[in-house]
Amino acid sequence: MSSNFVGIAGGSCSGKTTVVNTLVEAFEGTVSTIAFDSYYRDQGHMTLSERAQVNYDHPDSLDIELFVSDIQSLRDGNSIDTPIYDFSTHTRIKESKIVAPSDLVVLDGILLLAFPEITDLLDLAVFIEASEEIRFNRRIPRDIQERGRTAEQSSAQFKKTVQPMHKRFVAPSISHADLVIDGEQSPQVSLAEITTALYRQN
Repeated sequence: MSSNFVGIAGGSCSGKTTVVNTLVEAFEGTVSTIAFDSYYRDQGHMTLSERAQVNYDHPDSLDIELFVSDIQSLRDGNSIDTPIYDFSTHTRIKESKIVAPSDLVVLDGILLLAFPEITDLLDLAVFIEASEEIRFNRRIPRDIQERGRTAEQSSAQFKKTVQPMHKRFVAPSISHADLVIDGEQSPQVSLAEITTALYRQN
């Protein structure tokens, strides 16, 4: 099977998940998704307080070797078992998620385009831009609802590591994008832009 691999990067809460979900709906039944977030290194050997101090916005926090190996295997036509990460405990759970080859494989993550070994495996690299204010205002409720954090914890993390690492690693990776889209525009507009870019690539 010949698949198109699309990578979607951008700052925390720039709108990546919304775009991924829009692609899944538009290409129903022919798309597989993989979140780079699932490949955070397991911190089970640390105490809870130690885990909370890890900089999860630095490239070193991700298991890049496993991710690249899995994507290459998927490109070769094999199904893979991707890890499932528990953000409330900063550990991988015992279960895994099976991802099968499909017509369209969508990868997303803040640091996806910061690694040449990943961009080399993409057919289309997309970067979603959104202002710091927009991303901060989206992140607080997301962290409270989905990741078991308080507003104070989320705000502190954003200021201490999220935004500094965004400036250092995420924002510069826009130079590796084939397509830059506005994280504040309608998901349908983003879908049209990505679809057009895909057709041009093929």
